[in-house]
Amino acid sequence: MSVHRAVRTPADINMPGWYGILPPPKAHEALRGHYEADWVIVGGGFAGLAAARRLSQLVPNDRIAVVDAQRIGWGAAGRNSGFMIDLPHELGSENYGGGAEHDLKQIRMNRAAIEFSGSAAEEYGLQRFFVRAGKFHGAATDHGLAVLREFENHLSGLTEPFERLDGPQMKKITGTEFFVGGTFTPGTVMAQPAGFIGGLAEGLSSRVQIFENSPVTTVQTGRLHTVKTAQGEISAPRLILTVNGQLESFGFFKKRLLHVFTYASMTRSLSRTEQATLGGEPHWGLIPADPMGSTIRRVGDRIVVRNTFTYNPGMSTSEKQINQIGQAHDRSFRARFPMLGEISMEFRWGGHLCLSLNSAPAFGEIDDRVYVAGCCNGLGTVKGTLYGMLVADLAVGTGEPMVADALKEPSPNRLYPEPLVAIGAPLKLWAMQKRAGREL
Repeated sequence: MSVHRAVRTPADINMPGWYGILPPPKAHEALRGHYEADWVIVGGGFAGLAAARRLSQLVPNDRIAVVDAQRIGWGAAGRNSGFMIDLPHELGSENYGGGAEHDLKQIRMNRAAIEFSGSAAEEYGLQRFFVRAGKFHGAATDHGLAVLREFENHLSGLTEPFERLDGPQMKKITGTEFFVGGTFTPGTVMAQPAGFIGGLAEGLSSRVQIFENSPVTTVQTGRLHTVKTAQGEISAPRLILTVNGQLESFGFFKKRLLHVFTYASMTRSLSRTEQATLGGEPHWGLIPADPMGSTIRRVGDRIVVRNTFTYNPGMSTSEKQINQIGQAHDRSFRARFPMLGEISMEFRWGGHLCLSLNSAPAFGEIDDRVYVAGCCNGLGTVKGTLYGMLVADLAVGTGEPMVADALKEPSPNRLYPEPLVAIGAPLKLWAMQKRAGREL
């Protein structure tokens, strides 16, 4: 028997805009008293709910319980930009690409995860939160254009389709002259992440017991695994941990995970006059030519700006940090949309990303009937879904070939010793963001 006590539990601050623009959520059930199940999943984000859905398909008569520290959609699952990307998207590279053989495998697996989410969207009527719109890469400089040419050459080598756009074509889409060119790829899904994950949880609730606002304080493994909260506990013979970076809070993958936050701001609702002044298409998503630049989404009458990465080993941010970075968001917004003047931001938030030095996931069976799916390296929507569904296949023993592919991935490398990480990680992020220049 092993006991793992959490040194911290998730406590995200500031309402993410994706959550805030939804109707108020229904009443939730917190974990109280003793509960028994066949499976217990800790973490109700993209990975946890993908695992729960896959289990409900594979072992429909089993009792499946999911426990989340916060409301579904409030945490990291509702704090991203909503891009479910099928193509290579290596944040540490200069042009998102990697090795051809590895990238081809990742494309195949990412698309399987997208189809799994697409079937859930159809099953539960979530199509408005799951739109197969593709994504734009936007370049603001000649250097950015050169990076996009490298990206396009990589796509050509992978025989993946793309469309090259010039400045006027980018303006027709975005309404702004800021971008001198771009690249469109068709396979990305644009999700409303909080809406999708909340709808998925509601759809699963007839087959899966979901407990919210119930931070797990202790994980006890043995013949029966028991997860404990302040007011209750769940015992089950099989345990799946889908808490991404919080794996380290329970003592797993210690000194192997990098805890980074990124930040976003969402405008107030734009008036019809302001939308007409802006022009362009009403719905689009754009990632920068440089991975450290600004991601922009327009969702009808609102615009979202996401940029800036910080190293936060304590897995939390502060209102002061969010507000300081919000000033950078305002500058980025004004640079792109000067025609709109001083538009206020209704929501500002930060979200936790878990990275590893070698961009490897935390995936597999780490103890007898204890499974993990985490460390998504900045791609939580698609990679969380992928590893969540595959960890269910692994635990049930279906023989799914993609499980073998996932298990062939290396484990997260050990971090450099302190104080190298504490000094080096912020400096590395600063240098990469400095490199982004006008793309930021």
